[in-house]
Parts: sequence; C-alpha cells; structure tokens
Amino acid sequence: MAGGNERSMRALKEVWKRPENSLCADCGKPDPDWASSTLGVFICLSCSGIHRNIPSISKVKSLKMDHWDDAQVQFLAKNGNAVTKATYEAHIPIYYYQPTYNDCQVLREQWIRAKYERKEFTEPGKQLPYSDGVKEGILWKRGRDSGQFLPRKFLLSEREGCLKYFTKQDAKEPKINIKIDVINATFQPEKIGNPNGLQITYLKDNKTRNIFVYHESGKEVVDWFNAIRSVQFHYLKVAFPIASDNEIKNRLTRNFLKEGYMEKTGPKQREAFKKRWFTLDHRRLMYFKDPLDAFAKGEVFVGSRENGYSVQKGLPSGTQGNFSWNYGITIATPDREYLFTCETETDQLEWIKAFTSVINQAMTPQEYAIEAYFKFKS
Repeated sequence: MAGGNERSMRALKEVWKRPENSLCADCGKPDPDWASSTLGVFICLSCSGIHRNIPSISKVKSLKMDHWDDAQVQFLAKNGNAVTKATYEAHIPIYYYQPTYNDCQVLREQWIRAKYERKEFTEPGKQLPYSDGVKEGILWKRGRDSGQFLPRKFLLSEREGCLKYFTKQDAKEPKINIKIDVINATFQPEKIGNPNGLQITYLKDNKTRNIFVYHESGKEVVDWFNAIRSVQFHYLKVAFPIASDNEIKNRLTRNFLKEGYMEKTGPKQREAFKKRWFTLDHRRLMYFKDPLDAFAKGEVFVGSRENGYSVQKGLPSGTQGNFSWNYGITIATPDREYLFTCETETDQLEWIKAFTSVINQAMTPQEYAIEAYFKFKS
C-alpha cells in the first residue's frame, strides 16, 4: 500500500513538473499547488477556492497535502493545463478580458465560471450575452452630490457608438451620452465598497469624469464590462482598419497604474501640503479630494524623459510648504516642478516606479496633442 502511494506521488510530481503546468490554469500565478481531479487543471490556492464553489463541475485537492490515487494521477497526466485549455478556451473573443492573479475576485470567478460552468468558449460563433453590440439594464449608480447609490437604466449601443444612462426608466432623453472611444472601465471593489464595484471613466472636454456603479450579480457586472470592451473593439476596428487585432485589444479598457493618497503643494511651493487621492492613468495624474469624486480637482500631464520629464526621490532643498508626511517625490516637467509627499517609504517607491514606467515610454502623436492641451490650459 505504501509502495502504491509512493508510486502515485512520484507520478504526480512528474506531471506537476511539466512546463505547461507551472502556472495556474485560470489566473497565471506561478507554482500552483492545487489541482482539479475532474477538470485536470493545475491551479493556485485562490482559484481553488472558486472551484470549490462549483462542486458539480470541479473537485479540487491539494497537491501537497491530499492523497491522489493512481486513476486521478493518470487523469491529470492525460489532461493537464495545455489540453484542458485547448477545450475550454478554444474560442475566446479577442476583446474578452482574461484576468490575472492581480485582478479582483469577481473578474476571476466569472472567468472560471464562464469557462467550465457555462462553457462559453468551447464552440465557435456562440452567441454570448456581451457580444451582440447592444446591452440594456439597470446598474446601481452613485449620485454625484448625494453619494447615494440609486438604480439607473444604462444602454450600450454599438450602432450609436455610445453608452447612455437615464435617471428614470421611462425617460426619453439620457442624462449623459458618452462616446464609446473615450470610455475606460475598471473594477474598484475596495474603493466603491462593493465586491462588484465598477468605475466608468470618460473624457468630457478633455477632462476626466468618473461614474461609480455596481450590480448585485457578479455575472451581470462582468458582462457589462466585456460588452463595453466588445463595442470598443468593433468601433476601433472601423476607425483603424489597418491595425492588428492585438494592437486594438491593447487599446481597450485599462487598469490604473497606481492609486492612493499623497500630499501636494501649490505652484509657488510655499503653500501647505494637502492630502489628496491620486490616480495615475497612464500619462494623466489626477487628484481628488475624495476617492469617489466625480471630477478631479486637477490633472498633471506626465510626459516622456526625452521631452524633459523626470521623477526624483525627495523634495528640493529649502522646500517651505508645511507637510506631515516625510517621503517626498518631485516630478519635473519642462514648465515647473510638482512636489508630493507619501506617508511611507513603500508608497514613495511604488509611486516612483509607476512614474518612471510612464516617463521611460516614448510619446505617441495623440499624447503630444494632449500635452499641448495641458500647456494651453495652464
């Protein structure tokens, strides 16, 4: 009996060591140490918890702590991540967002359920709830002034190239009509205070506007997210006919590079530093009095190093403004310096890393136009 167990463990380790099984099948996290004995995939601890919630589809076991019999090991050897992905991920739409281990729970859960429970990607041309170019329904939207979440009707239309929302179910005219090419959407469960919280950001008169929404159903809110990406993808295919699918995919919704509190001072650098919530959305550094504000109090354009932008650790000697946080950052632009302070050294280093990643990238023609607008505005 003991010999059989040892033989099974050796065989299990051999399958486990295969290159295709070195990353979680669902989120890509390295060194997964759980597996599904019914699906044949190697997964991480976090994804195993999601699999455990769909026991009719997946039975999960620890590769280190649980016993695996010969038949189960043979099943893993016959399948594994590569074979199983070839079945369950055979026809993923190019625009569908495939989450990683850095993404929130609702995205990862609905990705797993879409693959194994609903089998959305096993057949070519399958009609999906986010793929027909139109979506209509109720989302709970946070009021700009009241802060209260109220049900609002939203309408997404590929034909019209826009997202609308209405304050009343029977309203003829929308409260806001947003062009699809200026929309970003990113999940913000912690900031919004709801596990299904979605932040919709768009540009109006070249200024950023935020809308915060959620839906009680995780599937529904993720369907909205992928419907936005679907409509954007098809819009951009028409607008940029020579661009490849992957180039267009990279221009769809994006996560913010960094968010959090910093203190800032004014242009004279003698004003008291004030605590603000900052969001770095690629080259736009926006700051808000409150994380859930609809409009930014101000925006700073972060250009490239070759155009005279840089980031330094610390503040210039002789900085006069009063500040309570001691970990300074200086952003130098061709026109002025922006001074910030962070509460901890970890925050400081993370912000510097994020700024550096942007500054080291060459600017696109569109970004030169945005820079020109910022200079004109100031």
